[in-house]
Amino acid sequence: MNLNFCYAAALLTFSHVATAADITRYALPNNNTFPIAAAVEVPAGKTVVYESGKVPAPLDATAEPNSAAYWGNTEQQTVSVLSQIEASLKDKGLGMGDVVKMTVFLVGDPTQGGKMDFSGFMQGYRQFFGTEQQPNLPARSALQIAGLVADGMLVEIEVIAVRP
Repeated sequence: MNLNFCYAAALLTFSHVATAADITRYALPNNNTFPIAAAVEVPAGKTVVYESGKVPAPLDATAEPNSAAYWGNTEQQTVSVLSQIEASLKDKGLGMGDVVKMTVFLVGDPTQGGKMDFSGFMQGYRQFFGTEQQPNLPARSALQIAGLVADGMLVEIEVIAVRP
């Protein structure tokens, strides 16, 4: 009788384990094809990983420190940051498809009249999200900020991922 109770308890406990398919990604309304999710729903019991914000690595360490040549443009910085995030997630057994929320901080670009280069950001972003190889889209916010820790840095990104 005690063994039956243990079996029943284990069955009830593990019958609620969520799978990656249990994560619901809601599309934007009106057939909008912009590559973000309107919302992402994560069921109870999933392990959530909060990645600290990442900034770009120097594009050309031989260039004048903190110059545009040193850090690169917004697209190049975005690719640098997302590559770091991808590597960090991989170290934890996760991938970019496990990202459910992204917050993007963009500094106004002097070459864009002090406005954030959203187009440049999107060119880098589309290399990692909404592709045939990685179609999962995160919920995302992108905002312009006054500055980052070093002059010339234009991009910082933090993500939240869910373990499948």
